[in-house]
Amino acid sequence: MKAASVSELKLELSYRSKGELLDLCLHLAKFKKENKELLTYLLYEASDEPAYVESVKKEIEERFKEVNKRNFFFIKKSVRKILITTRKYIQYSKKKETEVELLLCFCGELKKMRPSIDGNATLTNMYQRQIEVIKKTLSTLHEDLQFDYEIELNKLSAKRHLRTG
Repeated sequence: MKAASVSELKLELSYRSKGELLDLCLHLAKFKKENKELLTYLLYEASDEPAYVESVKKEIEERFKEVNKRNFFFIKKSVRKILITTRKYIQYSKKKETEVELLLCFCGELKKMRPSIDGNATLTNMYQRQIEVIKKTLSTLHEDLQFDYEIELNKLSAKRHLRTG
């Protein structure tokens, strides 16, 4: 089955009644966990973005505490999973400020982790890629926000130089 385009879906949904739309949304929510999470975000959390960001940051911090640190294989596997989840939460929001804040939190937790990621090229590269994503996203924000977030980004960079130097 070939999926319809977004514009085709939008047109078809415009012909549906309120009850039919409700049934379609509930069916989507039952079909896949991500759909239910997205619907939960849109209905309950989108109206209070700062609270959403704080709850996701807490989840990121908790997940980093649970990382199996026996060897770098397990660390890499866990960190990738945390990054995938973080990216999913960023997609739900679609706000650039949320993306920057969550990635700064992710990178901060990654830098604090012991054993240090400096001993592993894969984790160091993952960290650097996220820093580049933050910088790219920062360039699209308002100047005042850029300044505030660049201070946070510089703090991360300063910590990195202290540990490697």
